[in-house]
Parts: sequence; C-alpha cells; structure tokens
Amino acid sequence: MLGKDYERQDCAIARALEVIGERWTLLIVRDALYGVRRFSDFHAHLDVPKAVLSDRLGGLVEHGILERRPDPEHAGRYLYELTAAGRELWPVLHALVVWADHNSFPNSRLFRHAACGTELDDAAECPVCGIAPAVDDVVTEPRPGRGTYRSDPVAVALRRPHRLLEPLAVE
Repeated sequence: MLGKDYERQDCAIARALEVIGERWTLLIVRDALYGVRRFSDFHAHLDVPKAVLSDRLGGLVEHGILERRPDPEHAGRYLYELTAAGRELWPVLHALVVWADHNSFPNSRLFRHAACGTELDDAAECPVCGIAPAVDDVVTEPRPGRGTYRSDPVAVALRRPHRLLEPLAVE
C-alpha cells in the first residue's frame, strides 16, 4: 500500500496533497461546498465505503478543513461543515472543473454569481460585476441538457439551484 506522505519532498504542493490528495477527499470537500453535512448523505452520494469515508472525514477534521459538531436533530451523530481553510479550497475545485471541461470531461454543473445571476468565467469571476464572488455568493445548478445519472437524495436535491455552503435540504 502507498504511504500518505511525501516526506522527502520539500514542497507546499506535497504538503497539501498529504491533506487533500487521497482518493475521495476532494469529492467530500466538493459535497461539503454543495451543503452536504451528514455522514449518511456523504455516503449515499459518493458510494464510498463507510470506513473510508470515516477516515477521510476524520482527516479533514484533524487538518482543520472540516469542523465536526453534534447534530441537534440526531443524538450521537455529527454534522460536518467547512472551516475557513476548507472554504479556501473553492477556487481549487473550480479550477479542476475548468481544467476537466477544457480536456474532454464536460462539467455537469453551472456556477453563477448569486447577486446578478451571471455564470462565472474560467477564473471563477463574474464578468458582469468584475469580481470573484465569495464562495457563499455562488449558486450552482445543473447544466441544461445534462441527464440525471443518480437518484440518491443529495443528487435529487442538487437538481434545483442551490447556493454553495447553504445546508442542503436532503429528504
């Protein structure tokens, strides 16, 4: 099995990959940006084994990317929310979406500036307002014409426009 660190690399990218580079980790961060907060919802949407999900969530909490707090609606369970450090990953994930879109992996979602409704450009900026809106001022919605591939509760909730970081109403 491969190790989790790059101890012989004197590089900030290597250190960052030690925190967010494992399989599933960036998809967990993506879902947290979408407003997913409960273990069960991450699990249903990602199809990740529970032990792996638990490990990744624990690592993200340990490294200050997510905050874990008791779920007031479910005793003994927790909610996960992005910290300020976790929210700083929004431009990184947007850049990955843009890269994939440019390299034959079309994106299934649009990202719009909530204040004016304009689609963000490749730099995650609003071309009308001339700013890069804060992550909580971005709305995501399905790209028109894209099929619906998943029917889990998170995927169903994300079929409607939704402001990033706003807790997702999963039924």
